Amino acid sequence: MPKVPKVEDIKILLRRNKKSLLQELRQSKEAMSLIKKSTRTSLTDLEKDKIKIHLLDICKSVPALAIFLLPGGTLLLPILIKLIPDILPSAFRDQEN
Repeated sequence: MPKVPKVEDIKILLRRNKKSLLQELRQSKEAMSLIKKSTRTSLTDLEKDKIKIHLLDICKSVPALAIFLLPGGTLLLPILIKLIPDILPSAFRDQEN
């Protein structure tokens, strides 16, 4: 049976990744405002690139979440991140460098 994370373990992980989580939230907010803007006006190439990057991050997060939810996924996901670092959203990749 997989180990269920304790509340304290989750708090530690959230504190450790706080900067990356906040950056990801800011990027999401910016992407949403750009998507809203695109319904009224045309976007610049830079704005289109920002949206594309963020949508790719979302597409990468879905498989990672699915792996995490599998039995034993809490053990498998860190291994996959070491093998395939591109599976992380950009905010978390920047933290590692």
